[in-house]
Formats: sequence, structure tokens, C-alpha cells
Amino acid sequence: MGDPIIIAQQIPYVLDMEPGTYYWCRCGRSKTQPFCDGSHTGTEFSPIEVELKEPQKVAWCGCKHSKKSPFCDGTHSRLES
Repeated sequence: MGDPIIIAQQIPYVLDMEPGTYYWCRCGRSKTQPFCDGSHTGTEFSPIEVELKEPQKVAWCGCKHSKKSPFCDGTHSRLES
């Protein structure tokens, strides 16, 4: 069956980001949401690497079910609580 995805929160993490490389938490277990802290160790998950070239506002997926991961696509509005 595989490891379950944990819904970190039902809304996106909207953050002003600086250029750089970020690792988005895919499993939902990280204590540093929306970014990876290594909590996926021992699961089938690994983070998604994202490189931002310029400062920008980013809506990081919080529910971990977006079809456009790591970015929010509104899927959270269709999930059961």
C-alpha cells in the first residue's frame, strides 16, 4: 500500500521567496513546512528540488496532493477534512 501522505495543512503556504534552491516536503511529515527537514527518511518519499531564479511570491502546496507539486493548484479545496 505504501506510506501515507500527511496533509500538513488544508491551504497553501504563500511565501515571499528569494532566489535559491529549496526542497519542498512531499510527505507532509516535516516540522519545517513547506520545506523538507529529512522526516521522510525510511519512507518511499523524497523532497522536490526547486530552483528560483528571482524573488517571487510562491504558493507552496500544503495538502501534498497538488497535480502541480510543489505548487498549489487548488486541490485542497476538494479534499475531505
